[in-house]
Order: sequence, then C-alpha cells, then structure tokens
Amino acid sequence: MNRTAHQPARGLSNLRLKIIGIVLTVLSCVSGVIFPAGINIAAQDVSMSDLTAAVICEAMSWIAVPIYAWLLVDGYRHTRSIPAYAMRLLALAVIAEVPYDLATTGTPLDWGSQNPVFALFIAVIALALIDAFADRTRAVRMVIGAIVVAAALAWMVLGHIGLRQQIMNTGVLLLLILVLVFRYMAARENTMMMVAAACSALFCVLPAFGVALLHYRNGNLGYNRTAAPWVQWLFYALYPAVLLLFAIL
Repeated sequence: MNRTAHQPARGLSNLRLKIIGIVLTVLSCVSGVIFPAGINIAAQDVSMSDLTAAVICEAMSWIAVPIYAWLLVDGYRHTRSIPAYAMRLLALAVIAEVPYDLATTGTPLDWGSQNPVFALFIAVIALALIDAFADRTRAVRMVIGAIVVAAALAWMVLGHIGLRQQIMNTGVLLLLILVLVFRYMAARENTMMMVAAACSALFCVLPAFGVALLHYRNGNLGYNRTAAPWVQWLFYALYPAVLLLFAIL
C-alpha cells in the first residue's frame, strides 16, 4: 500500500492503529492493577471476579501484538535511518522500564520481566542483520536468517521480555514471527494476512483479531507530519506515561 502523509480515506490509518494499540496497552495495565503479583489461580484468597477481569483484560491486550508488529515493520520500511529508528526504540525501552516495573510488580527494578519495547528493538536489529545479507545467495540468506532469528528469540526469552502475568511472553515468539511475515511477505498481501492470522490464532486466538483489524488499514499516516510533527513523538511518550499512571494507582 502507498503511504501518504494525510489523505482522508476509509479504513484504519497508522494513527488510528496506534490509538487502538495504546488502548489495548491500557487493558494490560488494568490487568496488572487487579493482580499486581501476577495471576495465580492456586492462591487461597483469589477472587474469581477479579481473576476473570484480569484474564479478560490481559487476553484482550494481546490483540495489540499484530498491530505493533505491523507498525514496527511499516516504520522500518519508511524510516530515513534504521540505526536512528533502533536507537529511538532502545531509548524508549530504557525510559519505560522503571514505570513498567512499578506498574507490573510495584518495584522500580525487576529482572523477572522487561517491557515489550525491548522486543521491538530486538526485532529491528534482527531485520537489519537479515537485510544486510540480501544480496547473498538464497542458501546463505536462509542460514543467516535462521541464526539471527534464533539469537533474537533467545535474547527475548533469556531477558524475560514481555512476560506478563507469569503466563505469556507477548514479546517473544508471536511478535517475532509476525514481524518476519509482514516484512518478507508484503508482496503477497492475501497470503501474508492469512499466514499472520494463522500464526496469531495459535496464541489463544485473540491476536488473530489484531490481524483482522490490519486488513482494514488504508496505508495513510492519518495526520500531516509537516503540520503536526509532534504526533509521532506523542506516542513514544504515551507508553511510559500510561505505565507511570498505573504505577501510581
């Protein structure tokens, strides 16, 4: 799809997708407020109503995974500087870590779980490394790709990135798979979306709804970058701000 700066059109622009993503992020934070120590059905004093609410909020937030995977690939494809793009994500991940830990565990530093923006940063590094060998033979590209993906996955798992409610690493397998699908199957739109939906459905079904939303994207930014350059930076700031708000609650 062509990406225009600002053109009224039906469907979901990048701006609308980002708004949906941040709303779903809020649901994840709500789950953390209900069960700050993580969902533990073995606890004696667990409230079934609280447990149900926490599970629903957390599960609904997984719809955001395909959306953020797509936005990441779209940003990677259109950025003027991949290193600068990666460094912005790394800076955001570092800034958001303390608010994330406060919102999820109530402590300013928790090595048991790292915020999922680190997974976005790792995914960009993985794409850049794979693309660096784009001019090599297919066999070499396949080997390099397998090594890079395995290393990225190991980095996410060992770093406990995206571990939520002690039940799912949202930043690990699905995000990485979808980033690869959206990046390297973009020329075959229908196949890309079908593969993305099938992969998402394997993760408790709900992420597939995020892929369904992406089907209605219109390829527009949804705002005029020249007239409103602050919009891009607003969404960088919203994530740690939302986390900090729920950390205070």
